[in-house]
Order: sequence, then C-alpha cells, then structure tokens
Amino acid sequence: MPPPAPASAPVPKPPAPPPQAPPSSPRPAAPPTPISAPAAPAPAPARAATPGRGPINPFLANDPNAKARRLARALISDLISYFPQKKEEGLRDGTLKQLFKEEIRKSYEEYVGQIGKEFAESTPHFVEALNDILAGGQALFGGSPNGVD
Repeated sequence: MPPPAPASAPVPKPPAPPPQAPPSSPRPAAPPTPISAPAAPAPAPARAATPGRGPINPFLANDPNAKARRLARALISDLISYFPQKKEEGLRDGTLKQLFKEEIRKSYEEYVGQIGKEFAESTPHFVEALNDILAGGQALFGGSPNGVD
C-alpha cells in the first residue's frame, strides 16, 4: 500500500466559473393557441353620413376636384421650395409672373398630364394655387388655365 499523503498538502479547488451577464427577465410563456379556423373580421361600424362633409383624411377622397386641388397646391409649393429667393424678389419687384413663367409652364404640363387637359382647363384649381401660394394671396395670375399665357 502506498503511504498516506501528508495532511498539510492543499487540495486543489476547481476553477471559478467565468462571470455571466445578469439574467434577462424571463418572458412569460404564451398560452397555447388552439388551432382553428380564423375568426371572421368584425364588420365596420356604420357611420352616419354628415351632409357636406368629406372623409376625415382628404388623401383618401375620390373626389377629382379635391385631387386636382391638392396636386396643384403641391406643384406650386414645390416651386417655392426650390426657388425661395426668386419668390421674394418677384413679390418685391412685381415680376413674379415673368420670373416663374417657365417653371409654371412645366408644373402646368405635369398637372395636365396627371388630371387631363379637359379637366385642367375647366377648373380654376391651378390658378387658385398660384394666387394663394406663390403670390401670397394676391390675385396676380389668371386669364388662362395655366395663369401665365
């Protein structure tokens, strides 16, 4: 038999485990979902139509006048976004029509291309947008469908 080990020899300890990140909060288990046919969607509540009032979101309107008005205003607003100094100069010097003549023609072509020539020529939406937005409420444009010719 081998001799007994001396009592003073230290017993090796196992290495400490590496530090771990704090445990994340456990997520509760979702209850099991029974397999069945999907439920039919609930019918939308009926709304009483309010006379003279359009839908809450004007972008959902199917009214061609609303769409044409919105397009005209967007096109004219873009002109101001691209040429703010030109607008200020034209209002100050009274040359707004001349300064923006070419840009207005291009915007009107886009307007006609999207809503149609007959509709564009039979409604004042483009000229109204020019006067309201570009001319700051002054009646500077008119006399033709595009406001400058």
